[in-house]
Amino acid sequence: MSAATPESSAAAADSASSKRPIGPSLAEPSPPAKVPRSSQPDPCPSPAEARGDAANGGEVAEGSREEMAGAWNPRAQRYLVAVEYIGTRFSGSQQQPNQRTVVGVLEEAFHKFIGQPVSIFCSSRTDAGVHALSNVCHVDVERISKRKPGEVLPPHEPGVVKRAVNHFLQKNEGDIMVTDVCCVAPDFHARYKALERTYHYRLLSGSEPLSVFEKSSAWHIAEDLNVQAMKKACSILVGHHDFSSFRAAGCQANSPMRTLDELTVTEVFPSMFFPSSLERSDMEPLDGPLIYSRTSVVESSGKGSDASNTTSESRCESGGEFGKRLRHRCFVVTARARSFLYHQVRLMVGLLKSVGTGDLTTADVERILNSKTVTAAPPMAPACGLYLANVKYDLSI
Repeated sequence: MSAATPESSAAAADSASSKRPIGPSLAEPSPPAKVPRSSQPDPCPSPAEARGDAANGGEVAEGSREEMAGAWNPRAQRYLVAVEYIGTRFSGSQQQPNQRTVVGVLEEAFHKFIGQPVSIFCSSRTDAGVHALSNVCHVDVERISKRKPGEVLPPHEPGVVKRAVNHFLQKNEGDIMVTDVCCVAPDFHARYKALERTYHYRLLSGSEPLSVFEKSSAWHIAEDLNVQAMKKACSILVGHHDFSSFRAAGCQANSPMRTLDELTVTEVFPSMFFPSSLERSDMEPLDGPLIYSRTSVVESSGKGSDASNTTSESRCESGGEFGKRLRHRCFVVTARARSFLYHQVRLMVGLLKSVGTGDLTTADVERILNSKTVTAAPPMAPACGLYLANVKYDLSI
């Protein structure tokens, strides 16, 4: 007997379910309510403002399609869908003619699953090359019986939606996956209801050429980085400011005022970290969980968390062992706010990098912020190192 596919599972559910009236939760909704004001000064962007309000540091302006998200079908169930993707082979998240996009691939997968076209609306619009650990979108799905066209069946359970859509996504390039699904009210909007967005940016510092495994996942900085100076620069930018100096041309947001709740620089282990023999012995579990000694690894590479790169005689890579590569230092810049201006995150990272390499000082950071013009800022960081990490909602309302 062959294994059941999402198509056969959905068909079986159709035949086993009987027609039922639409419950109160699927009734004709009223116009979307505004998100309650939080302690943050930034208001939730209106539909008109959101078209140019970069929720990702690298947004592409969208047309009237965004307003179409309000055209609800009272017979449909609205789902909130979290997705992760590698942005390298996507021409951004939003639908574009003759281009492979996140929304386009998701809409195709949903179409194959339910047999009819759908419209996907993302919480945050990302540029080509930008990745997502968790982007969130919403979609309305009207479940029509395949045996009796026109008969509306009870909505699919979220788990069924997740498994079925992933089934079709894996038949694509395999660089996007649904990670979570839940049912939400028919007026819940993935973009306008978002309370907070968090982004990570990966930098790899070191003179060694970047590994082929990392070329599209981080920004390679050949120079050493002064992390303490970068942290001081972060403290200047955190808070409620006019961020016109970090607002790329083409931004359609009504106001450059934003509240940056967090901007930090942290040294972490590279994602492609493989321990040496010395490090493996330090990490061996004595009795139970793995012992992961950050100190031993940092010392074995001859580098401190905030010190400049130095050469260590005990470092095995510098001992001339054939085929071994020097290890890069990996830093993550984290930015958190309710919303961001167009390319704001990448422009801020570009500034932090210049501070880290000594091309700019912390005094220059204040000058650039107060100048209120993007021409005063250094070039923005490339898209390859940017990751949308999390979109926060209050799902209790």
